[in-house]
Amino acid sequence: MRVVPVPCLSDNYAYLVHLEGSREAIVVDPSEAAPVREAAAREGLTLVAVLATHHHPDHVGGNVELALPVYAFEGDQGRVPGHSVNVVEGQAFTVAGLRFVPLHVPGHTTGAIAYVVEDAVFTGDTLFVAGCGRLFEGTAEMMFASFAKLAALPPSTRVYCGHEYTASNLRFALTVEPESDAIRAALAGANAKREKGEPTVPSTIADELATNPFVRAKTAAEFGAVRAAKDTFRG
Repeated sequence: MRVVPVPCLSDNYAYLVHLEGSREAIVVDPSEAAPVREAAAREGLTLVAVLATHHHPDHVGGNVELALPVYAFEGDQGRVPGHSVNVVEGQAFTVAGLRFVPLHVPGHTTGAIAYVVEDAVFTGDTLFVAGCGRLFEGTAEMMFASFAKLAALPPSTRVYCGHEYTASNLRFALTVEPESDAIRAALAGANAKREKGEPTVPSTIADELATNPFVRAKTAAEFGAVRAAKDTFRG
């Protein structure tokens, strides 16, 4: 399986996902249609479906223009443009030869879905590299439970998230664990990639267990306190 990050808007990522040797691909979270089409043409791929992680406009803005089947959480009917195929937690489905297992991960939104496929997971705005999404519709308890699902994936699982927030997230993580060599090393690595114009995705579940203060929170109360601190962090 091959994953191609597609930068969109100011700091979003869409992803083209396809089997090696196949010309069919799906796209996760097409913020805009044009960059996705350009990337698909450059890679010689034919897009066959959209997978939506949640309903926010910066993740679904290209859905209608792409005119493809759109997979989204069953409870998000009417919120995801072009929604045509219901996604139910634990009910795997196959598109373009790839088997996707959806995990319902509410917190950022109530209908947030992560998609596990082979050795990767697409987490949208739930789990970021070294961070997590704001609690717009859910609670700290909900997001804490969602993070437990994601943290239980194999450590080698590649994590593809919805935004390029890594450097800022790691700077915040250092305020939570200022003595962490792992966080300090990860920040240096992220800065080096960004200086070269490279994406910081993917991370891995092992990386997140070592550096992400939200994954490392032991209770929902601790998770909520860290999220509240991040909400006011400027850096």
